[in-house]
Amino acid sequence: MAGVRERVEAEFENIERVIAELPDSSMLSSLSSLELAGSATLVHNFYNGLENILKQVVIASGRQLPKGASWHQDLLAAAESSNLISESTAGELRRYLAFRHFFSHC
Repeated sequence: MAGVRERVEAEFENIERVIAELPDSSMLSSLSSLELAGSATLVHNFYNGLENILKQVVIASGRQLPKGASWHQDLLAAAESSNLISESTAGELRRYLAFRHFFSHC
C-alpha cells in the first residue's frame, strides 16, 4: 500500500489536472448549462481532493477522523486548530465546503 506521501502527491496531481480543466472565470457567462454543470463538478472534485489530503495528514498524525453529520466541518476545524492550515486558508476552504454541500445536497 502506498505511503502517506505518495497518496498526498497523487491527490495533488489530481487537483492540478482538475484546475487545468476549469474554464477561466471570464468565460462562465458564456457556458452552456452542461458546461456549467461540468465546471461545478470540477470545483467539487477540487475540494474533495483537498479534503482527502487533510484526511491523510490527520490519520498519519495519529489523530482520529471526525465522525457524524458535521465531519466535513470538523475536519477543517481540526486541521486549523492543529496548525495544519492557517486561519485564512481554513476560511477560504469553508467557502469551497459550502459549495460542495450545495452541489451535493441541493
